[in-house]
Amino acid sequence: MNPAEFTETMAQLATGVSVVTVQDDRDDIGSTVSAFTSISAEPPIVMVSVIQSSYLCDVIDFQERFAVNVLDARHRAIAGRFAAEGRPSARLLLANEPHSRGEHSGALVLDTAIAALECTVTRRIEAGDHVVYLASVENLPHVGGLTVDASPLIRYGGKYRSLG
Repeated sequence: MNPAEFTETMAQLATGVSVVTVQDDRDDIGSTVSAFTSISAEPPIVMVSVIQSSYLCDVIDFQERFAVNVLDARHRAIAGRFAAEGRPSARLLLANEPHSRGEHSGALVLDTAIAALECTVTRRIEAGDHVVYLASVENLPHVGGLTVDASPLIRYGGKYRSLG
């Protein structure tokens, strides 16, 4: 099996789309991720997977805290912006979007996200070309919130889609 075959097979698994943000000493950075999930409710622990060679990985290693913004279908453009190569500062990517700083992480939180979490890294696991972070959830910032009308942004078949 080659990597392309594996990637094509895994594209058949629908996953939620989130943006992970970190406050760096110089700037704010972020990236779109689809490998994010809950691990434990008591205590609250989540898992996020980040490309090992990325600057985001370096900054998470240094800061040891980050925010996760769970995206709605209306955030498709934001997901694309945070996934683009050579993207500018997260602050610039969110310049026209209502956002604030997380009280715990200092990272950017999208005010219109379905949900947001501020996390502290508790464990780092190298896994192939990615790093898996287990992180305790320290804060749940008040954002747009879960509503009956929410249509989460998902990734399926290599494309962004929505439920419903």
